[in-house]
Amino acid sequence: MRFMIMHKNDSQTEAGQPPPPELVARMGAFIGEYAQSGRFVDGAGLSGSKHRTRLVFRGGRCTIKHGPYAGEHELPANILQLKVATREQAVGWAERYGKVLGEGEIELGKVNEPWDIGLMPMPENAPLQFLLIDKADAESEAGARSAQKKAELTRLKTEMTKAGVLVKSVALKPSVTAKRLIFTNNALQVTDGPFAESKELIGGFAILDLADVDEALALCRDYAAILGGTLEIDVRIVDQSDDAA
Repeated sequence: MRFMIMHKNDSQTEAGQPPPPELVARMGAFIGEYAQSGRFVDGAGLSGSKHRTRLVFRGGRCTIKHGPYAGEHELPANILQLKVATREQAVGWAERYGKVLGEGEIELGKVNEPWDIGLMPMPENAPLQFLLIDKADAESEAGARSAQKKAELTRLKTEMTKAGVLVKSVALKPSVTAKRLIFTNNALQVTDGPFAESKELIGGFAILDLADVDEALALCRDYAAILGGTLEIDVRIVDQSDDAA
């Protein structure tokens, strides 16, 4: 099974502080074990909310709000990674995506690059990467969006790919299959989905191929310990079906 493990934003990230070198090293070694076994698919960390943009589509209108801000409705249905020249370009693609949805919300979060966390100098003309988080709604939580919306989104993603903008696209199964893990000093409380929403901004994610949910939970215990032992993690199953949108 393929899982997306999403940890929530913390005060250090929100303040714009880079992670300490020892944390980067420990997380690198941890992920490296799964990469060597071929089970690590992808992952990224996100910058604080001052680098994010929220788009809300209601009644045919789009309201755009740049951060910083707190979390509101942060339950994702689909995630796209975009490579763009400017933040405005990412917003433009997100507006087009949202118009297909008609009613809904999108979050744009800047992906942390190696130079953002002090691993290397920033190269000249470095591209920006954003995570486009398509928020869950009643339609996506019921299992699928309409055939028309899926067809229009497929056409838009094809255009994004041809433009060199779309890096990847990941669809998630409804939150009824998810688990929410709340760690407090490494003590774990597990809540089964479905979830109405999450109030916490996504701080980063890892996508892994694992045997089952039990292995995912065991992984999250080690993952949480590296990140300090007090945080919230959502465990979502990736939708790998042919008609996932």
